[in-house]
Amino acid sequence: MTRTDQDTWDLASSVGATATMVAAARALASAESNAIINDPFAAPLVRAVGLDFFIRLVDGDVVPEADDGAERDLQLETDSIAVRTRFFDDFFLNAARDGVRQSVILAAGLDARAYRLAWPTGSVVYEVDQPKVVEFKSAAMANLGATPATDRRAVAIDLREDWPDALRGNGFDVTQPTSWSAEGLLMYLPPDAQDRLFDNITELSAPGSKLATEYHGDSGPTMTERAEQFNRRWAGLGCDIDLSGLFFDGERSNVVDYLAERGWQVTTRPRREFFADYGRVFPDDETSQLRNIIAVTATLGSAHS
Repeated sequence: MTRTDQDTWDLASSVGATATMVAAARALASAESNAIINDPFAAPLVRAVGLDFFIRLVDGDVVPEADDGAERDLQLETDSIAVRTRFFDDFFLNAARDGVRQSVILAAGLDARAYRLAWPTGSVVYEVDQPKVVEFKSAAMANLGATPATDRRAVAIDLREDWPDALRGNGFDVTQPTSWSAEGLLMYLPPDAQDRLFDNITELSAPGSKLATEYHGDSGPTMTERAEQFNRRWAGLGCDIDLSGLFFDGERSNVVDYLAERGWQVTTRPRREFFADYGRVFPDDETSQLRNIIAVTATLGSAHS
């Protein structure tokens, strides 16, 4: 499937299917005996989407062969999503500990943080995503009898549209510090849209706001090559959904430099180090798309342009 600047999707197609894939990996990670995350909603949400392969995966009916590398690939995908999830979980909880009471999850997909994290009293969590995705998840969580653990406000809009206006229309307070996440998102945006995303976040952010995201360093394969590698790995597990062609190629701004130029104090760590923090084994494969992933956290200073 080929991306266009104005394409749309639900959770069973295009970019939406990757949200279901991520939820399936979170379900597997949550079921491990030495789990580093706990997402009790991941598996039920995957079943609600209804994609056969991912249902079989969370139900334990996909048994990869150990001798062809498929078992290793599945463990790597599970570990990678678990580590990424834990990084963003910790980011939001640490921001809340520091007094931030307003949070925005961009491209929320099947993210259940508004339901499963221990948000302090008075917190508001905004979830921004495509209308079909927001409608589906809200209904599915209600059908599960799930109640948000905080004031959850779903904002149904494409990030390529005027989402800042929609956010403000749902009660977002530009005078209050905000914790922002752009998780597993940047590669699905055209390069210019990535810049606009950070411009909008900066414009909406009061001093003391915090941001977490990830990006690939300058070296390594192109977005298209990464997508093909990603697709091959899942196809090797028996996935019958084409997950290639979802990323946008093109030269991108360096996220760290871009944010720093706009008044953010930026800290970076390779995802490799988080694997070690959380007791997971990082792949030594030099061709791994994980090798160049950098975790980014940033805090906005008192003045920004």
